[in-house]
Amino acid sequence: MTAADRKIKITAEPSLDPRICKFIVDQPVCPGRSINCRKKEMAEGSPLLEALFEIEGVREVLVSEDAITVAKSTDDEWQAIGKQIGSLLRALIISGKPLIPDDFKMEVPVVGDLFRQMQQIVETKINPGIASHGGRMELVDIKGTSVYIRMSGGCLGCGAANITLKQGIERTIRSSFPEVTEIIDISDHAAGKNPYYKPGRDAAKPYTEHGGSLIED
Repeated sequence: MTAADRKIKITAEPSLDPRICKFIVDQPVCPGRSINCRKKEMAEGSPLLEALFEIEGVREVLVSEDAITVAKSTDDEWQAIGKQIGSLLRALIISGKPLIPDDFKMEVPVVGDLFRQMQQIVETKINPGIASHGGRMELVDIKGTSVYIRMSGGCLGCGAANITLKQGIERTIRSSFPEVTEIIDISDHAAGKNPYYKPGRDAAKPYTEHGGSLIED
């Protein structure tokens, strides 16, 4: 069965950052590769990236396997932008043409290099700031565009831990690595000396469209 013969499923997954949304396609769009395109001029040569940057408000695009993460610069709702992205994705897939040619070379750093770069930011910018109240942050893992961290010391169980994460850690990491879509705190805050921390209720949820999170035709 060809792409033209079946319905292509695309699901939108907004991140905690309202400017970033991930679109999951039910088939690979960039198999075996990850490409981070930070401006329109860098998209030349890829039908997918060129088309995405023609959508008003698209600022940056990260493509990896079956996922396309888009950062926007406008206040337009993701529902409106998502429909445009869904339409062009289906049209490109049905055309049968390569979305990103094999000779397109703009690849993201390998995870090991990215981890080392991010670890340097943690040690030079984040930990010195939270050390003033006995806190420390550990960079645990990077999976795709998700970063996993663990807090310790004065940050463990602290009632302000969520504020530290949102206003300090996330902002610092994303300013240097805009391709990061989510930062996940895996700390056991209940084990802290003052377990007053309560997880925020603003966890990302797929937006609903026609009763679900799918981007319909």
